[in-house]
Amino acid sequence: MGCPALLRKASLVGAFFVSGVYFDAAWAFCPAPGALPEVKVQRVVDGDTLRLVDGRNVRMIGLNTPELAHQGRSVEAFAESAQKRLQALVKASGGRVLLQVGQQGKDHYGRTLAHVYDDQGRNLEAQLLAEGLGYRVAVAPNLTLVRCQQAAERSARQAQVGLWQRSPVQAPGQLSRGGFALVQGRVQRVERNGGGVWLELDGPLVLHIAPRVRDNFDLRAVQKLEGRMIEARGWVVDRSKRGGLRAGQVRWMLPLTDKSMLEVLP
Repeated sequence: MGCPALLRKASLVGAFFVSGVYFDAAWAFCPAPGALPEVKVQRVVDGDTLRLVDGRNVRMIGLNTPELAHQGRSVEAFAESAQKRLQALVKASGGRVLLQVGQQGKDHYGRTLAHVYDDQGRNLEAQLLAEGLGYRVAVAPNLTLVRCQQAAERSARQAQVGLWQRSPVQAPGQLSRGGFALVQGRVQRVERNGGGVWLELDGPLVLHIAPRVRDNFDLRAVQKLEGRMIEARGWVVDRSKRGGLRAGQVRWMLPLTDKSMLEVLP
């Protein structure tokens, strides 16, 4: 019967996309759960990060937008568009937003992790995803809106708007630097050991499911992926910068953080 539906790339049944009418889509995809605390925004740092007047930096859960120029790297396509769009959304909300802090409330940089809504209860991550201005990501335990965020991104992908106008998907052999990537390849081998589960692709890339997150995956289904084409997303690590590669290791590693970051292609 193949792999379970949890890993299968689902079609967006009944999805809709109307050019220019993104607020309606955001409302339908990820409506606010109820009364939430309101905060005032000092400035928009980039497409997925806000600075509040109370001093907190808020990293929006489930959204990763292209990077602005920093540390010698040039600006990525649609990074400035995402920042400007978020600025416009915050301004339209009177400079105030509603926060739903995640189950894990802070990241390792000390930023507050939260879902962000405008004054009408419309989710801003879904808004940016539906306009093709960012990628959906999922990092446990902050997985509350994974499904509606998937739907928002898929609507943009199907409509080929924003960063989906030209496919950002890479083959493993095209990787040239670390950072966020969307990759498609064929699984050559699946290995399970004390370090977790490893999926070797047809190129210099291995996907890694660490022991601490393996409960977020159907490992029996993962073991059956050998020979299958998959699409994976996440932050690629250049292992050659970690003291050199051991014999038999490939250069690139992509840690998987949730089952929704791995999809099986037809």
